[in-house]
Amino acid sequence: MMSFDVVAQQPKLLYLFQGVAAFAAVVSLVLLTLHRGPVRRRAAALILLAPALVLLTIGLLLPGLRTLALSFTDNGGDAWAGLDNYVWMFTDHRALVALRNTLAWAVLVPLTSTAVGLLYAAAVARSRVRTLALSLILMPMAISFVGAGVIWKFVYAYRPAEAGQVGLLNRLVVAFGGEPRQWLVDSPWNVLFLIVAMVWTQAGFAAVLLTGAIRAVPTEQIEAARLDGASPGQTFRRITMPSIRPTLLVVLLAQAIGTLKAFDIVKTMTGGQLDTGVIAHEMYDQAFRYGETGRGAALAVLLFLLVTPFVAHQIRARRRTV
Repeated sequence: MMSFDVVAQQPKLLYLFQGVAAFAAVVSLVLLTLHRGPVRRRAAALILLAPALVLLTIGLLLPGLRTLALSFTDNGGDAWAGLDNYVWMFTDHRALVALRNTLAWAVLVPLTSTAVGLLYAAAVARSRVRTLALSLILMPMAISFVGAGVIWKFVYAYRPAEAGQVGLLNRLVVAFGGEPRQWLVDSPWNVLFLIVAMVWTQAGFAAVLLTGAIRAVPTEQIEAARLDGASPGQTFRRITMPSIRPTLLVVLLAQAIGTLKAFDIVKTMTGGQLDTGVIAHEMYDQAFRYGETGRGAALAVLLFLLVTPFVAHQIRARRRTV
């Protein structure tokens, strides 16, 4: 059993106490300001938001501006390099492969996981075992992406034909008389096999949200469609789908934002080798593995630009529904 050395941990504990004291001081200052006298609504809102705005500035805005500045520097982050890092990004083979793979992830993962979640939600929305069914498909979300990557790496595990197979997929192939394959070696198919692991973790999120949306469709509309002679498929297409379209859009946008930042599964299963890299993983490699600070910062800026339209659209859609 490891012992806790108070003396060795004193600097960290001191930092913790300083953070708690600063937080308490800020809260006390906010409360004191609000209770000293009547404050206008906008001023009160600004006072309450001030601590969060300060933290966002320190933790998000300033690092973002620093990253933008570094994207125009050399590998050491000191000398000015102009647009060299951005030119490299769109001319280097490895960077182009990462861009191509990221595009494939951003298209296939949201569409596939949402489609799987929609089919599952349509099947269980009115079922008596709905809670159990949703719990089963939601379980992969309780696993970290690293854990999911480890699980699927075992699923795709390869051994020579004469050896016993430990990978589930190759065991099935051998059981049906086929030859085992190295599923994570052949490009671009290995990218699709990584995408399967991501879909497995995200389909539950889509299924839960879409199940709630389907159950919110008024039963009177469904019953009226059935009385008019519509088949279940026609009722789903003409009544249910238009009603759940806003939720479908939210699910797609959320999946796209999460997919653009995909890193853990790629790192765990292939390490970005064999042409499976994505922007987030390439950014990590360039900045921390190869010491190319400028290139890593340029990839981070590109990733931010790719995510921004999805986030902006989601914010506008939420404002319209409020």
